[in-house]
Amino acid sequence: MTGKTATVLVRVEPDVKEKAEAILNELGVPMSVVLNMCLKQIIRTESIPFDVTLNRRPRSIGDLTPEEFRAEIMESYGQFREGKTRSADKAMSELRKIYDGKS
Repeated sequence: MTGKTATVLVRVEPDVKEKAEAILNELGVPMSVVLNMCLKQIIRTESIPFDVTLNRRPRSIGDLTPEEFRAEIMESYGQFREGKTRSADKAMSELRKIYDGKS
């Protein structure tokens, strides 16, 4: 670090700023430190340092409410009854093709 700083002016929604500041204050980390960390990660990885996705589905079963879990099970069961399934061997073969380039 050179000891010099640059000013970055960022426009954000007031409630987003307030909520983020409240969390960062609880953690004892200034927003400027977090933003600096984020910018350094962008440089280091040459990418955005977090997932940018429209996937609104929970990532794990623990993220589901009981109602959401039941809805997921019922949707899967409906797909099963409609024959929209494949064997584990076929699914693994398809995954290998995607991730390993093998059949």
